[in-house]
Amino acid sequence: MAVKSPCIELCAFDGKTGLCTGCYRTREEARGWKKMTDHRRHQIINERARRQARIGRETGPRVKGD
Repeated sequence: MAVKSPCIELCAFDGKTGLCTGCYRTREEARGWKKMTDHRRHQIINERARRQARIGRETGPRVKGD
């Protein structure tokens, strides 16, 4: 069974990290998802928490009203 895309249809790429703030993939990963092996897809999914933390560290905390 194919690994489901983590896309939540909120494509906004962080300028510092190059990661989508919705699914935490790079543009290249998002574009190439359908052609990737399930092994590579699992690798990307498993990196999600680390990538999410990276965006938080590099962009700083988000303040309500910003």
